[in-house]
This record gives sequence, C-alpha cells and structure tokens, in this order.
Amino acid sequence: MNEQEKWVGSKSLALLRQGPFRRYIIGSLISDSGTWMQMMAQSWVMSGLTSKAILLGLVNFAAGLPALILAPVAGSLADRLDKRKILVATQIAQIIFAVGLGFLVMSGQIRVWHIVFFALLLGIAFAYEMPAISALVPELVRRDEIAAAVALDRSVFHGSRLIGPSLAGLFVGWWGAASAFFTNALSFVALIAALISLPKRPMGTPEEEQQRRSGILEGFRYVRSNRIIVSLITLIALNTIFVFPAISVMLPLYVRDILHLGAKSMGGLMAISGSGAFLGSIGLLSVARENRLKFMTGNVVAIAMGVFFMSLSQGFLLTACAMGAIAIALSMNFGLTNTIVQEQAPAHLRGRVSAVVGMSFFGLMPIAGLITPGFADLIGMRTTLTIASVIYGIAAVPVLSVAGRHVCDQPVSPAPEPEIEPVC
Repeated sequence: MNEQEKWVGSKSLALLRQGPFRRYIIGSLISDSGTWMQMMAQSWVMSGLTSKAILLGLVNFAAGLPALILAPVAGSLADRLDKRKILVATQIAQIIFAVGLGFLVMSGQIRVWHIVFFALLLGIAFAYEMPAISALVPELVRRDEIAAAVALDRSVFHGSRLIGPSLAGLFVGWWGAASAFFTNALSFVALIAALISLPKRPMGTPEEEQQRRSGILEGFRYVRSNRIIVSLITLIALNTIFVFPAISVMLPLYVRDILHLGAKSMGGLMAISGSGAFLGSIGLLSVARENRLKFMTGNVVAIAMGVFFMSLSQGFLLTACAMGAIAIALSMNFGLTNTIVQEQAPAHLRGRVSAVVGMSFFGLMPIAGLITPGFADLIGMRTTLTIASVIYGIAAVPVLSVAGRHVCDQPVSPAPEPEIEPVC
C-alpha cells in the first residue's frame, strides 16, 4: 500500500494533530451539538402547538426557501470573499435568533407564526453558511487529505446528533424547552473563536483569483458538464423528497400520534438516529475509492427498507432499528457524495459547486416538507411512508447505475495541488 492509498482513517487521525483543522473540528462539535438541541426542542414545542403535519412542513418550507433563492449568490460570495468572516457573521445572527426564540418559549408567548418567522431568518443565515463552510474544510488540508477531512467533519457533525438530542431531551424535561435554545446560543461562541483563529486562504495565481469572481454560472456549467455530480445531485434530491420528511419534518407527530410516546422517546429516537449517522460517517473511513458506488447502492436499498418498516412499526424498538439503519446509510451516502464533489471541483469553484449541490437538498426541502406532510394529512402517515419507500427504491437504484457507467470516464479536475486518483 503506497502513501496515496493509505487508509483514510489514519489520515483523519493525523489531521487532528494539525492546529487549524483541529480547532475548527472542536468548535464545530460544540456548535453542532447546540444546534441539534434547539432543533429537537423546537420540534417538540411545535408539535404541542399543532397536530397538523402540514404546519410542521411550513416551518421547514420557511427554513429552506432562502437556500433556494440565495444559494447562487452565497456560493459566489464564498469563493470571492473571506469565508471566515462570512461564517462569523452567520454564527452571530444565529445567536440572536436562538435567544429570541428562547425568550418567547420561556414567557409562554410562543406561537406557530413565531417559529415560522424565525425559521425564515435562520434559513437566510444558513443559506450563506452552507457553501462557505463546505468550501472551507478542503482549504484547511492538502488536496490528497480532502477525503479524510470530509469524513472526519461528517463524523463530528453526526456525532453531535448523538449528543444534542440526548441533552435536549434531558434539558426539556428538567428546565423546559427554553433552556435548549439558550444553550444553543452559547454554543456558537466556540465555533466563532475557532473561525477567528484560522489562517487566511493562501492567494492563488492571478488567473485563479480572476476565476473566483466569474459568477455562479460557472458553477452551474461545471456541474452540468460532470455526469457523476449530476447523478449524485439527483440522488440527493430523491432523499430530500422521499426520506427526509419522514425522519425529520413529520417525526414529532409520528412519535406523538402514531407511536403515542413522549418527548424523551423522541429524544431517544433522535439520539439513535444520530448514533447511526455517526457510525455511517465513521464507515466512510474504510470505504475504498473503487467501492464507493457499490456501497452507495447498498445504502439506497437499506434506506428504502427502513422507511418501509417505519410505516409498519407499532412501537419504539422497530422504529429505532429502522431509523438507525436509515441514518447509517444516509450518512455514508451524503458523506461519499460530498467527498466526490469536493475532490473533483476546482479550488476556485468549490463554493459555487457546493451551493449548486446544496440546492438539491436545502432548495428542495421547503417543497418536500410541504408535499409529503400534506399527503400524510390526506391519506395517513403510514400510507405516505409506504408509498415514499417504494418510489424512492425504484428511482434511486437506477440513478446510481447511471453514475457507475460514467465513473471511470470522469477525470479529477486539474488543480495546482497534488493530484489524486479518479473516483473509480
């Protein structure tokens, strides 16, 4: 085994010894844990204000709409400006929003429209954060370390899904839902400190710096020309439409009305899902480059089966097993997708390519978050989950088959950094 074929896990462990990347990872772990605390608490507060799945979808619509509208601009700014400053500004905004929601919950004045309004504000902040942070991680490491850095970043993100909801379930039970919002506001300070400590991006050649100012259309052109990325975007879109509403948007009502369980059970399910996602992200460390699409196809089957079993479940145990399997598979597929995209995208286009790819998730989430819960209100949640699992399985496997036919023909984008092997 030569140096370029070294196990990704050993590279990831080596990255933790590097100052800037290590500081970013620690700050991200703390901040992400706080964010998951707020998400769980907000969902539980919302489920106590309404029994309509469509209103839960409306919150999701408000949160995702800005990404659909602002992602092109945000992607261009991420390539053109200092990503650290963009990210610090978005973290400060999210502190303000978390404190505002916390006071409304604590005072008992919280209403559905408050949550929708703040979801819209958070969506605006996240629309600028998403492409900037996606493009920042590869800048903190060498090009041949991108796969390891992405795997470690995903492991931390999904590890926080284990920490955050578990803490939120305890905080909501002990001190009320407002405590989770205030804790989230405090958690952003850790990431802000880490971002301030990061070095500036090294300047590229005059040609590269000029290309950074070429606009979002260059990102769309690159994505359109890359058949693998087009297939991966389609896969993400299918996950967004048929899977995520089941495990995120409708989960509070699923727990309350289908399983007839409480807040601690919901926190437990979210923690199990977070554990599965963490295991999936750890699994990325052992996936050889030539086996990536094989793993992704197997994960698609696991996701479809997991959603199907959720539609049949009558209790906590089967739901927990199904959500754990879904989380493992989704985590691996999203991590592998992000790794392939960041490896292939030219450095001067990473922000814009990340924005285009992100639109297939964050841009579609507002629509999917209304359509799928709307169907659940009309035909029942169990029937909706069954239909979603079947359609997803039928559509997603052929999409990856198409990607597999092109994977060996797609070269890695040229860059002044050390070259890496193609995906296959």
